[in-house]
Amino acid sequence: MQPFFLVIIAYLLGSISFGYLIVRGKEGADVRKTGSGGTGATNVSRRAGKAAGVLTLVLDALKGAAAVLIAQTLSGNGWVVTAAGVAVIVGHIFPVWLGFRGGKGVATGAGVFLMLMPVALLCAGVIFLAIVLSTRYVSLGSMIAAATIPLFVWLQTVFVARSTDLRPLLTAAIAGALLIIFAHRGNIERLARGTESQI
Repeated sequence: MQPFFLVIIAYLLGSISFGYLIVRGKEGADVRKTGSGGTGATNVSRRAGKAAGVLTLVLDALKGAAAVLIAQTLSGNGWVVTAAGVAVIVGHIFPVWLGFRGGKGVATGAGVFLMLMPVALLCAGVIFLAIVLSTRYVSLGSMIAAATIPLFVWLQTVFVARSTDLRPLLTAAIAGALLIIFAHRGNIERLARGTESQI
């Protein structure tokens, strides 16, 4: 399959806003009008309960993993897989079906890196948990964890699984981190003002 179509498929897969659909089905409401305005697991939990939030988290991660798996299976080219991984995150944050207003990309990004660099994801996950448990800010933990992914990708290729070409993986890690941090720009403003919601 042509790389262009694989990237489009990944974007459209990312654009499936499970959190929006779950809250719409359960509460008959638009989750984007609650809390942070995102469609991700944290905001879904605020509106529809923890079970709905967990389901959203799992489904968002699965679509990230699925986009990478499809690209790996149908192409196998590292740059095409990278493009698909970035595209599924873009689709989650800017879904075409919802006027380009979606989630923050954290769970979908986790699904992408679960497939690409699981050890790096595990290390970033430890950072995430440490920050959330100490500050109770999910947004802060998400941003810092995302920012550390490129470092852990590099460390994983040096100490765990040597890669013949690190460039595609680092590109995906850096692009994913920048997208996730950009999607949290509202949270950054609230953190600076001291009005960000805690768990």
